[in-house]
Amino acid sequence: MSSLYTRSKEFTRNRKSQSDSPPSSPSPIAKTLRHERLSRLESAGTSPTSSDSYSDRAASRSGAYTRRENRLASLSSRTEEDTNRDYKKLYEGALSENQKLKSKLQEAQLELADIKSKLEKAAQQKQEKTSDRSSMLEMEKRGKRALERRLSEMEEEMKVLTELKSDNQRLKDENGALIRVISKLSK
Repeated sequence: MSSLYTRSKEFTRNRKSQSDSPPSSPSPIAKTLRHERLSRLESAGTSPTSSDSYSDRAASRSGAYTRRENRLASLSSRTEEDTNRDYKKLYEGALSENQKLKSKLQEAQLELADIKSKLEKAAQQKQEKTSDRSSMLEMEKRGKRALERRLSEMEEEMKVLTELKSDNQRLKDENGALIRVISKLSK
């Protein structure tokens, strides 16, 4: 039972290795198995006629194997050429796509630099405006304070003026009374 198991295990390994390797170059295990089969076929026949038929069969099998290998080799060379062409096309396509992406990246970087410079200018202008506004607000505050001082000074001058007018009117009235008293005295 164990001999069957090991044999089937080797068989599956052999099949895996054959499917993994390209068809143009059979694996060393496959070659040894083929040689073992041929040697068994040759040693199995004891009579000269049976050995001749076995050798004929072996020769025809080996010829079939070589024809099959030649066909597979030609097919694999065709597929290799096709894949090489496909790889070349893929490489060229990837290269052109990379160039396009690089140019787009450069354009995006230029646009980003332009936008950054515009943002910096806008921020600088805003800062200048705010500094101008703050200086103008400061000037307006100073002007307002000066106007308020001037207004208070003028109000005080108005009070003084009204006092002076009232004093002047009183003096005129006294002067008129004095003139009348002197005119009565001089009569």
